[in-house]
Amino acid sequence: MMPVINPSDLLPKFNVVLVEDDHFLRDEITSYLSANNFSVHAVASAQSLTDWVTPEPIDLYVIDLNLPGEGGLSLSKRIRANSPAVGIVIITAKLGLSDKLASYSHGGADFYLNKPISPDELVLVLQNLGRRIRNTSAKSDWTLSLQDRTLIGPGDKQSVHLTNREKILIMALIQAKDFSLESGYLCDLFTSSDSDDYMSKHALEELIARLKRKFKSVQVGEEKPLIKSVWGFGYQLCLNIQIIH
Repeated sequence: MMPVINPSDLLPKFNVVLVEDDHFLRDEITSYLSANNFSVHAVASAQSLTDWVTPEPIDLYVIDLNLPGEGGLSLSKRIRANSPAVGIVIITAKLGLSDKLASYSHGGADFYLNKPISPDELVLVLQNLGRRIRNTSAKSDWTLSLQDRTLIGPGDKQSVHLTNREKILIMALIQAKDFSLESGYLCDLFTSSDSDDYMSKHALEELIARLKRKFKSVQVGEEKPLIKSVWGFGYQLCLNIQIIH
């Protein structure tokens, strides 16, 4: 194996999600990427990823094609639909051209790497893909600036400064399947495990109501609402919002 690439050559740091059911390979890839200045969250299945919401935006996904439950192709397609700007790398032991073409055409993958993968090749693919994504102008009408904690629209004076909880709420919905999350899940997201702090459904309703009023105050005409209630379930994000750093 080639020496670990110098982390100084790999700035800026990218957030990577690895979905791989092979425990040993998952640990090996996680260790190697972490040593090369990537921030890695590793899970064993699509369901594990669905159950997890990160407070930080994800730049890149590395997905095994042959996963238990929901397969890698379906997961890749779902991620691409929810987050058009992220980078997706499919890894697989399958060598068939049809699998490779399906990953590109149906799964929306950016790269397709055959196992056994070269760790150094994976690092360079992710780094180049991450740089390209960061340098691509946002295509969404609305963007969420993490640095300024501000929701920015396409028109003049269309900006909403967010509280930390409002930012986390929007980020969670952006990453969720169909941009929707149950009320109970959102309450748990704001409940601290280190204290007695607990968010009730009533407090969640007030948080969302305040955010909707702030957003409505900068809307022009009959634009879509930011968030809508889903009866008997929770809440859904109505706009395609691009996260920027």
